[in-house]
Amino acid sequence: MSGISIESYRDHDAAATEALLRAAFAGQAEADLVFALRRGGAMAAERVAVMGGRSVGYLALSRMRGPKGWLCLAPVAVQPEWQGRGTGLSLLRDAAQVAGGATVVVLGEPAFYTRAGFSSARAERLASPYPLSHTLILRPGTDRPRETLVYPEAFG
Repeated sequence: MSGISIESYRDHDAAATEALLRAAFAGQAEADLVFALRRGGAMAAERVAVMGGRSVGYLALSRMRGPKGWLCLAPVAVQPEWQGRGTGLSLLRDAAQVAGGATVVVLGEPAFYTRAGFSSARAERLASPYPLSHTLILRPGTDRPRETLVYPEAFG
């Protein structure tokens, strides 16, 4: 996407990020999740999509409690007026680079996440507290790992 930059989250992004999360998800739950991930020390990386000095997208990568070394991608948010313009895909491509080859798990809409290289087929042997029909992974190779997913405590 032309003109958009993906940057590391900084503390001065807090208010804009909270507003973006509330707008994208029509409520406070996702913003509360982000605060809990930060407070619990589970946050591995936060990225902000910026266009014209304005935050138009956000994503969080947190450390899974299990398997060791795996990351969880949640939430991914795009301002409603910026959805459908490639902002989310730009964020996901950036997240893959930031993850540096670590396995990334996401719970979401398969049609969207597969466009960025995530695979539901490779996640089908995982054990998860969440529906496997919407669990996808991104990792090098073609294997189908057999692991139990233990999310950060903030996911409750």
